[in-house]
Amino acid sequence: MKKTFPLEVADRKPGLVLDAIKNELRKYLKRERRKALPEGVDFWDFDCKVGPTSAEAAATHPGDVEKAIAAAAAAGGKEVYVEILAKPGHRAKKEE
Repeated sequence: MKKTFPLEVADRKPGLVLDAIKNELRKYLKRERRKALPEGVDFWDFDCKVGPTSAEAAATHPGDVEKAIAAAAAAGGKEVYVEILAKPGHRAKKEE
């Protein structure tokens, strides 16, 4: 998913706009995690970037995407760019 979300919508309160963006991102992550895993893959991992524009987007941990969007809204931006790409993940074995 590579998408630019508007943070200011004419007939909506800013808090509701943020909630709608977060809800769409959660639904996307759930949908991607439900997809069948390829052979030899343990889980779906995600590369995430968030920023005011695609050129200024910074790498973010998937758990911190919502915080980064809230920070962009608090900074007064009119829109936020979110990029979430699924990739195969492999669990590392713990050394004893």
